[in-house]
Amino acid sequence: MQQPPPARVRLLDAAHQVMLTNGLARATTKEIAKAAGCSEAALYKYFPSKEELFVTVLKERLPRLKPLLETLVAEPGERSVEENLIEIARQAARFYAQSFPIAASLYAEPKLKQRHDDAMRELGTGPHVPIRGLDAYLRTEQDAGRIRAGADTYAAASLLLGACAQRAFAYDMTPDGKPPQSLDEFAAGIARTLLSGIS
Repeated sequence: MQQPPPARVRLLDAAHQVMLTNGLARATTKEIAKAAGCSEAALYKYFPSKEELFVTVLKERLPRLKPLLETLVAEPGERSVEENLIEIARQAARFYAQSFPIAASLYAEPKLKQRHDDAMRELGTGPHVPIRGLDAYLRTEQDAGRIRAGADTYAAASLLLGACAQRAFAYDMTPDGKPPQSLDEFAAGIARTLLSGIS
């Protein structure tokens, strides 16, 4: 007989689903614990706050951008800059497509968003972290001579990740609700366009 997943795994799975369905602002710890078949006390045993649970969902249930960027900073020359930027754009677009529906509800409740932002600062995370990570990678490539000296790597990182975030919600109002390009076409186009300005 197969054992049920550990409580922490069930809580993360339930949190991901509840946050995706209801949005972060309306997802309660009580509801998440119930969906996981656990008590609310058990939830707080693993996750001291809803914000920490949210960060863990982002890290463990959504496409992971940080490990990719860290690997590229450590070993930048394995592939071409273009190939690396395409993979970064692909991962970032997936991440924002999945995280945007979870976090969007915060913007409707300013006090809750402020509390959430304060908690993110305390945890040392937030939307600026991937920009810094991509900037660090691009500076590594710049130091290796594969990106033009003097190119603004922080601006380049902001442009690439901003385009990926924009893709997450830009097409909801179009007649078919779909982006004009596949994810692979989008990632390649963004990477090549960016690279033409900094290589």
